[in-house]
Amino acid sequence: MTILECKNLTKEYYSGENVIKAVDDANLTFEQGEFTAITGPSGSGKSTLLHVLSSLANPTSGEVIYNGESLKKYNDKQLSILRRRRFGFVFQAYNLVQELTGMENILLPVMLDKKSPDEAYLNKLTEVLGIEDRLSHLPSAMSGGQQQRIAIARALANKPAILFADEPTGNLDGKSGREVLTLLKYVSAEFGITLILVTHDLNVAEQADRILTLSDGKVVRDTGEAAQ
Repeated sequence: MTILECKNLTKEYYSGENVIKAVDDANLTFEQGEFTAITGPSGSGKSTLLHVLSSLANPTSGEVIYNGESLKKYNDKQLSILRRRRFGFVFQAYNLVQELTGMENILLPVMLDKKSPDEAYLNKLTEVLGIEDRLSHLPSAMSGGQQQRIAIARALANKPAILFADEPTGNLDGKSGREVLTLLKYVSAEFGITLILVTHDLNVAEQADRILTLSDGKVVRDTGEAAQ
């Protein structure tokens, strides 16, 4: 089932008198539970595409459709609620609140939504991610890999339909990066979450069900096309 799609999606920036098309007329569909990697050289538009797909940035033209409904219909408040409840985000920088413990960081999106935590789900999540012994620690007492696992748990705390990850292994050493990637794959499969991940690392991209390759804002290769 298609959960996310974009039609004629374009994002332009201005540099002096020049127009830069960071995303150039993209037409894509993403299936529920699918793991898609977006790759390409630096400046190809990978992160911009992710940001527009996830509503963190507005397109210049075209549209993004989530669960059959165009995000054009959403106002800012509705988009904020959508991101909090249905989308999860993991970035290269862990973006943890340094004054909060691991568990307090994980619970942030749940508390912002004024919901009661699903303790059974969170217990399973922290067990899968191997962070049970880090939950009472501050981020300063954690390794980079542990902080990224906390960030992943936070992104998944509200049971999102889609997890957007922008270079989630970029700040990690090789071993930690492989562990985090394995965990992302596992939790997306375990909980039926669509995973859309930006990476410049082809070894990471090759772990995905599907690879989108960008160049100058255009999708120049889509390994999922053969299967469609």
